[in-house]
Amino acid sequence: MTTNISPLPPYWLQHIRLDNFVPNDCPTCHLLAGLFSVSGVLVVTTWLLSGRAAVVPLGNWRRLSLCWYSVCGFIHMVIEGWFSLYHKNLLGDQAFLSQLWKEYAKGDSRYILGDNFTVCMETITAWMWGALSLWVVIAFLHQQPFCFVLQLVVSVGQIYGDVLYFLTEYRDGFQHGELGHPLYFWFYFVFMNAWWLVLPIVVMLDSVKHLTYAQSTLDAKTSKVKSKQN
Repeated sequence: MTTNISPLPPYWLQHIRLDNFVPNDCPTCHLLAGLFSVSGVLVVTTWLLSGRAAVVPLGNWRRLSLCWYSVCGFIHMVIEGWFSLYHKNLLGDQAFLSQLWKEYAKGDSRYILGDNFTVCMETITAWMWGALSLWVVIAFLHQQPFCFVLQLVVSVGQIYGDVLYFLTEYRDGFQHGELGHPLYFWFYFVFMNAWWLVLPIVVMLDSVKHLTYAQSTLDAKTSKVKSKQN
C-alpha cells in the first residue's frame, strides 16, 4: 500500500501547516542568476542611455544613481508586483517569479504566510515606489525641476518601508527564518534588503544637499531684490 505524503515545506515555521505546497523545480542558482542577470542588463542599459539621452550631460555619480533607480523600478514593479498580485497562489505555483519568492521565503516565511504587513508593504512598494523610481530616471534625463524632490520622496519611502520590515521581524523574535544562516538569513534577509536602506540614505542626502543649495540661492536673490527696493 502506498501513501501520498505532501513534501515538507523548507520554511522556518512554528506549528503551521502549509497545504498545496509544491517544491521548486528550478535550482536556486538559476533563480538567482536570472534575477541578477536582468538587473545587470538594466544597469548597463541605463548607463548607456543616461550618456546619450540626457538633455544635459550627467556626471558619473548621477548616472550611477539612475542605474540604481532603474533596478528599483524593475525589482519593485516586476518582482514585488508579482508578489502583490499572486501572494495567495505562491505555494502551488511554478512560475519563475513564484519560485523566486518561495526561495526567498526560506529566509522570511512571512512571504508564504500571507502576513498582512508584508502584503501591504510590498503592494505600496511595488506600485508607488516602483512607478516613482522610473519617474526619477525620466526626470533627471529631461532635467525636470522637481527631480530632486522626487528622489527625496522615493528615498524616504524606501527607508521607511525597510526600517519597518526589519523592526517588525525583530519584534517577532526573528521567528520566520533561521537566525544566523549564511544564505537564508545573512544573504537573503539582511544583505538583499540592506541595499534599500544604505543607498536610499546616500541619495536622500544628495537630494537634501541640492535642495538646500537651491533654497539658499533663491533666498540670496530675494534678499538682493529687497535691498535694491529699499
